[in-house]
Amino acid sequence: MSALLGSTPVRTIVSIWSWLTLGILVLLALPIVAIVRLVTAPFDNGAYLAGYCFRRVAWAHQVLNPLWTFRVEGDVPTNPRLPYVVVANHESFVDMLAISQLPFEMKWVAKSEFFKIPIVGWLMRLARDIKLVRGAAGSGAHVYEQAAERLNTKVSVMLFPEGTRSASGELGEFKDGAFKMAISNGVPVLPLAVHGTRAALIKHDWRFGLCRATVKVLDPIPTEGLGDDDVADLRDRVRAAISDARHDLASRN
Repeated sequence: MSALLGSTPVRTIVSIWSWLTLGILVLLALPIVAIVRLVTAPFDNGAYLAGYCFRRVAWAHQVLNPLWTFRVEGDVPTNPRLPYVVVANHESFVDMLAISQLPFEMKWVAKSEFFKIPIVGWLMRLARDIKLVRGAAGSGAHVYEQAAERLNTKVSVMLFPEGTRSASGELGEFKDGAFKMAISNGVPVLPLAVHGTRAALIKHDWRFGLCRATVKVLDPIPTEGLGDDDVADLRDRVRAAISDARHDLASRN
């Protein structure tokens, strides 16, 4: 079956189908998410339900796209409203779709360019995702402020501490921001290890690739009693956990 799906003619046909279904799902999601946001706004300041509905687009698309299979391993948090700062390695744009298979809502810190995409950007605003304007004065402080507000409404916040996708596939260095955020807000860090998404999108090719990816949920790391002096140690501890998990996943695939 994998050999058949990997052949160029079949991959072309399936990719046309998958792009079409993705577009239809996004279009259908817009009125649904807008209505949910309108109805729940008085009692759901964090837009938890609206965001959860938006992320279901990724779940539905994976079901309808035979080229992609996403698997979740590890212990998913039992209380979806216990907020975390969620961090993951960044292999591909498709990481966002794979991580959205997790059965709880989190607000994504995303580059401002994503918010400019028609319909997708509107959905991100309705879901109350957090815009990062790289290089803009005060952008970092704005992200911290917005993240603190989301965490206070008992909704997790998701970041890629590498800052950008890895060009080589190797795990990059982690920046401090996510870990400062977790410590200053007194919430645990939830590490995720992502493996296999690089194959989902092939450079200079509009067609999807055959992808069997895994998102492994690692043990949460508490931040109680930590201060600014502990940021580097927390960062390195999380990076080491994700690195070890990625090596384990790679050894099994």
